Amino acid sequence: MFDFDMLGLAPELDTALTRAGFTQPTPIQTRAIPLAMEGHDILGLAQTGTGKTLAFGLPIVHHLLGAPGKPQPGTAKALILAPTRELANQIAESLRQLTDGTRLRVATVVGGQSIGRQINLLSRGTDILVATPGRLIDLMERRAVDLGQVRHLVLDEADQMLDLGFIHALRKIAPRLGTPRQTMLFSATMPKQMEELSRAYLTDPRRVQVAPPGKAADKIAQSVHFLPKAEKPARLREILSRDLDALTLVFARTKHGAEKLMKGLVADGFNAASIHGNKSQGQRDRAIRAFRAGEITTLVATDVAARGIDVPGVAYVINYDLPEVPDNYVHRIGRTARAGREGEAIAFCAPDEAELLHEIQKLMKTEIPVASGTSPLRIEGGKAGRREGSAPRRPRGGGNGGAATQAPKRRRPRRRRAA
Repeated sequence: MFDFDMLGLAPELDTALTRAGFTQPTPIQTRAIPLAMEGHDILGLAQTGTGKTLAFGLPIVHHLLGAPGKPQPGTAKALILAPTRELANQIAESLRQLTDGTRLRVATVVGGQSIGRQINLLSRGTDILVATPGRLIDLMERRAVDLGQVRHLVLDEADQMLDLGFIHALRKIAPRLGTPRQTMLFSATMPKQMEELSRAYLTDPRRVQVAPPGKAADKIAQSVHFLPKAEKPARLREILSRDLDALTLVFARTKHGAEKLMKGLVADGFNAASIHGNKSQGQRDRAIRAFRAGEITTLVATDVAARGIDVPGVAYVINYDLPEVPDNYVHRIGRTARAGREGEAIAFCAPDEAELLHEIQKLMKTEIPVASGTSPLRIEGGKAGRREGSAPRRPRGGGNGGAATQAPKRRRPRRRRAA
């Protein structure tokens, strides 16, 4: 059995891991940490919720603890870029668990917060800077931060950064970084652009892959309901009513749709809140804190706002609207079954979303078990076509990868206290 104490980490890190309740590394950590500690660039591919933050965080903190000297004013020694405010805050929170009681400082700069306060924070210098690309560029343009001392760069959820167009921001940031440096890129999926990104910014990287890109976590029980769009609200309320105490994350496609859905749930007596781009950072932070504490049991979110939600107790993810980008389905359902726990992902598929479901199943190389309704698609030679009045086809062979005619009944996963 492989334990953290076998990695040769600094004593302060062993203490921090014990204090936080971490004893055994996950597969991505087992494979990535030793290579990163040797100084290699890393291209890490793993399902969301498998412990990528520690996979890059532990080696960086280990190296910084062994490096003499404090950061100079306005500088940072390590830079971690994340696509959303929520993910940046989550990463910083995890890193502070590792650096608590040490001389290392962790700073976070994201949009939606006072840039003046962030300028004052950076004026003192920091060991690790966690940032969203847009706000970091704002600070660079104001000459509030000098990245010339950065020797460790991490691009977390890099595929999402590509989707959001942050590649242009990265092109502005990268030339300002110090050299030589170690660069680590982590992602749950591997689109073609990711290979290009790897070639542009990584030097002789070690590829660490613990699951095929696009594959959902094994402990997520998936199902899909085929139904008209007009029936989605009633079906959602029916499902939520079965387990009112379970933490449930509901995904909507648009900001307006998420807010409307949340208000309707609250009006019907459900304990719900929402996070999306029209919410202030303070509102989003408060909603996530309440959700994590169980004060809010249903959180309605859009894709961008929800990236970075790391709540171990999420029992269910409901795709009220299917995402237009298939990769986002994998990211969405990865909000449940975190760190080896069990979880359930339920999708609603209206007739006009059938092609979206087909692309999602094509990405994952599996069919999602059908909980109710009839699929309008048939798969012939990899193409989707209309199918009138017939039941969904049962794939050959069965097994975990096959689709059942009827999905198992919704059950309440066993809750476990977060480590």
